[in-house]
Order: sequence, then structure tokens, then C-alpha cells
Amino acid sequence: MISTQDYLIVSAILFFIGVLGVLTRKNLFIIFMSIELMLNSVNLTFVTFSRFFEDLTGQAIVFLVIAVAAAEAAIGLSIVILIFKNKESLNIDDFNIMKG
Repeated sequence: MISTQDYLIVSAILFFIGVLGVLTRKNLFIIFMSIELMLNSVNLTFVTFSRFFEDLTGQAIVFLVIAVAAAEAAIGLSIVILIFKNKESLNIDDFNIMKG
């Protein structure tokens, strides 16, 4: 039988893989996918604790996180497309929009 600890270990591993992806990669698509991986690992943690405590609050929060992740993906993808149109690159080192 799979225990609560096993789910939490998998969630922690997924979260740290996402953190490593955000910190080490230079491609914007990879960074956005890493952020999505981190959000999904948090969802797994919420569902795990929701089942452990036999309370549906954690599962309700998961729906909120999924909605935020969908909005982040849509807005982030549109920003990436606009940046690619202007710079013709998705490498973070190739552009710095905030500098004047």
C-alpha cells in the first residue's frame, strides 16, 4: 500500500526538479513548463493532505491552483509569442526588456 509519505516524497522530488528547471534553463518554454511542474507538485501535496485528513478543502484548493495555472499558461504563452516576434529568440540571455 502506498503511504502518505510516499506521495509527499514524489511531490518534493517533482517540486525540486521544477526549481532546478527554472534556475538552470535559459529557454522560456522550459521555464514555463518547470513552473507548471512545480504547481502540479503542490497540487499533489494538497490532494495527499486532503485525503489524509479526510477533508475536501485541499481538493477545492487544487481547482483554484489549476485555474491559476491555466491563466498563467495562457498569458505567459502570449508574452512569449510577443517577445519572439520582437527578438526572434527565446533565450533569456539574448534580451533584457526592462533595461532602457
